[in-house]
Amino acid sequence: MKASQFFISTLKEAPADAEIVSHQLMTRAGMIKKLGAGVYTYMPMGLRVIRKVEAIVREEMNRAGAVEVTMPVVQPAELWQETGRFDKMGPELLRIKDRHDRDFIIQPTSEEVVTDIARQELRSYKQLPKNFYQVQTKFRDERRPRFGLMRGREFIMKDAYSFDRSPEAAKASYQGMAQAYRRIFDRFGLRYRAVAADSGAIGGDLSEEFQVIAATGEDAIVYNPSSDYAANIEKAEAAAPTQPRPAASQALTRTPTPGKSTCEDVAALLNIPLATTVKSLVLATDTQDEQGEVVKTQVWLLLLRGDHDMNEVKVGKLPGLAGFRFATPAEIEAAFGAKPGYLGPVGLQAPVKVVADRDVAVMADWVCGANEVDVHLTGVNWGRDLPEPDLIADLRNVVAGDRAPDGPGELAIERGIEIGHVFYLGTKYSLPMNATFLDEDGKPKPFEMGCYGIGITRLPAAAIEQNHDERGMIWPDAIAPFTVVICPIGMDRSDAVKQAAEALHDELAGAGVDVLLDDRGERPGAMFADWELIGVPHRVVISDRGLKEGQLEYQHRRDAEAQKVPAQGIGDWLKAKLGV
Repeated sequence: MKASQFFISTLKEAPADAEIVSHQLMTRAGMIKKLGAGVYTYMPMGLRVIRKVEAIVREEMNRAGAVEVTMPVVQPAELWQETGRFDKMGPELLRIKDRHDRDFIIQPTSEEVVTDIARQELRSYKQLPKNFYQVQTKFRDERRPRFGLMRGREFIMKDAYSFDRSPEAAKASYQGMAQAYRRIFDRFGLRYRAVAADSGAIGGDLSEEFQVIAATGEDAIVYNPSSDYAANIEKAEAAAPTQPRPAASQALTRTPTPGKSTCEDVAALLNIPLATTVKSLVLATDTQDEQGEVVKTQVWLLLLRGDHDMNEVKVGKLPGLAGFRFATPAEIEAAFGAKPGYLGPVGLQAPVKVVADRDVAVMADWVCGANEVDVHLTGVNWGRDLPEPDLIADLRNVVAGDRAPDGPGELAIERGIEIGHVFYLGTKYSLPMNATFLDEDGKPKPFEMGCYGIGITRLPAAAIEQNHDERGMIWPDAIAPFTVVICPIGMDRSDAVKQAAEALHDELAGAGVDVLLDDRGERPGAMFADWELIGVPHRVVISDRGLKEGQLEYQHRRDAEAQKVPAQGIGDWLKAKLGV
């Protein structure tokens, strides 16, 4: 393709609302154009990247045996009401009405629609397993759409759904998709990790995220460099302490701590390690009657080491703590007789359930609030000063250097951007929608389902976050808008340059290389700046002087300098380099 036939529009400066590198560079390179908050037009340069992502995804999904469909963007609310998600999903689900006042939604995902297809079309076990996938526009009404394509409201997603006759078969389908995802992300040429994850709002009990490694990533990825263990921070398990609880060696003492309400301030005042302090977090759970009125509230006291943070996902899965909330100041004062900052588990009068993190359960001589302003207790010990906790559990986020839960090694943490997710759903959607098939014994059984998503439009943004420098983007070959750009200098003034450039372009294009000839007549500096910004990985410069010397210049986008290569046979040299 020639640049004069294409559309190229670059900017020297990014718009003020572009906060992260991918948003800034995609806007400057003319890949996306903002239409409204979280809604973008995919311009020709950006759309080429998206189409290449889609092509790889389709090839590997088809190879894995999935069958492509396209489900409607606008879906009737009745299906979502069957599963209860019409009400449960909250304001992210965009609800609309038609002219007859009937409820519809703009799809954020399609579990309900595909389950409706299965219950109508898949009647016998002989039709299983089956996997339907689509590459389709989605919409989620994000409260704060930001970061360009990283967290937009409208986006393109590949979502797939598997249907099986048994949990064992469904888990085999899940593993097949997980392997297909690895092939997909390997082909993209990105550094990524597959990590164990929490299923969140989608549901299910087996889940894995695919995270592109990038310093600007929103997610913390925990891994063991000595093994294959990897999980996101929500899922990562803190290894259970191996040492027994030491015997008490200090007396319980009320210690003045004027104006010191945090563990950090108390540790600094008392000149003790932060790890010897214990923080108190107060939660509440409500029991409701059939009318939705709260009839009982249970207050919980969670105890964590002062240098650790609570993991809300882990806590929410503990017995009795599903749907927890943080207690109100009034509830805290009623239960403890003190304000937050000075709370502790010693001498509780109100019926409070105490849950201790596993590290706290083996501590001795620790420091905590005294339920009195400006006072903390030192030398606190289980059994002697307070009863054993009602429950001991893993409550915390892991930290770098923690002992790995899977054996030898210490945990490390890096940042990642989620670009894919696979779930084993089980019967979460088939049971409420009465989606069944006739099994071999002639009896109806609910489908065992899996769900598999890839953020098609998010992936290019993640690739940029991982691959860029001060000049612009650096695309992997597989998803670059163009693989090779030919930059002729003085093409409008030199027949030799023009002929050499067009001959190389035609040779590469004829071999299936995605090549662009920049015939715009731009000055070299401006031309090179555009292609460094856009990030085309391979650049060939043709000039009169070089042709007279029998040489051209080649530079990979990651290279600091160009290299001289013989003009004779340059096409074969490039094709060999590209593996064509």
